[in-house]
Amino acid sequence: MSTPFLDTARRVIRTEADALTTLAEGLDARFRDAIDLLLNSKGRVIVTGIGKSGHIARKIAATMASTGTPAQFVHPAEASHGDLGMITSADVVLAISNSGEAPELANLLAYARRFDIPLLGITSAEGSSLGRECDVVLLLPKLGEACGTGVVPSSSTTMTLALGDALAIALMEHRAFTPENFRDFHPGGKLGAQLSRVSDLMHSGDQLPLVRPETPMSDALIEISQKGFGVVGVTDQAGLLAGIITDGDLRRHMDGLLSLNAQDVMTPSPVTIEPSALAEKAVAMMQARQITSLFVVDASGPAKPLGLIRIHDCLRVGLG
Repeated sequence: MSTPFLDTARRVIRTEADALTTLAEGLDARFRDAIDLLLNSKGRVIVTGIGKSGHIARKIAATMASTGTPAQFVHPAEASHGDLGMITSADVVLAISNSGEAPELANLLAYARRFDIPLLGITSAEGSSLGRECDVVLLLPKLGEACGTGVVPSSSTTMTLALGDALAIALMEHRAFTPENFRDFHPGGKLGAQLSRVSDLMHSGDQLPLVRPETPMSDALIEISQKGFGVVGVTDQAGLLAGIITDGDLRRHMDGLLSLNAQDVMTPSPVTIEPSALAEKAVAMMQARQITSLFVVDASGPAKPLGLIRIHDCLRVGLG
């Protein structure tokens, strides 16, 4: 069912989608030049803009900073009142203005030229004040705004945002930025949980419940109770993980349990995981096998127990 509101929404989205297609098809060697300019910087990317361009600039700076490219937003008006001191000769300035004539940028651009700070611009007007000052200019196609009147920044801001994402991700891929690197900048929230490693969540050291094969089950039960994980690992003479005793093992050997030792009750060669694995992998393994814990061992060497990870630890941080 179509309504005037739905018709407007679809028109706006399609107009902006068409603008993005035009932008992508029009990219040329200047994009490579822009990447080279950013890669050659020994400092930060200073992203600046005013109004709607300023809002987009903040997002671009945040995206770059979280993907391995040190970046900072500097408000051009505040720059004229002391914040120019945040910009050093080692930095590169990314200035955004659709018209290229935002007067608030004038002092910042003059400062960059005075101290020979590289300038990268995003604008739709190459011959504008911004376009003339920049070392590299990325041009936005001159298309109408999605509002139809040309007064509401919409298609232009969408293209600018996408171009900023393209720069950030191209830089990220060049630097071979990994999910593990990404987690270092995103330790909190759902994203941080998804990128957690097993080593971040595992219990280790004196917390580990461990017994020897010859340990009487009466002592093994005390170890299970004291450590509070509901399991105990069984290690051989070399300290390597030989087996595990779970509540299931206890139930299967209930008759005469206290007359047995750990080796008689344990499940040999238990499933394990390496400390560098993502915690999400541990969750998947435990769910697939319907178990609640995994011993952590070094995958590159002998299976010496390094830690223990439980499904509860993963659920606590938002996984599962």
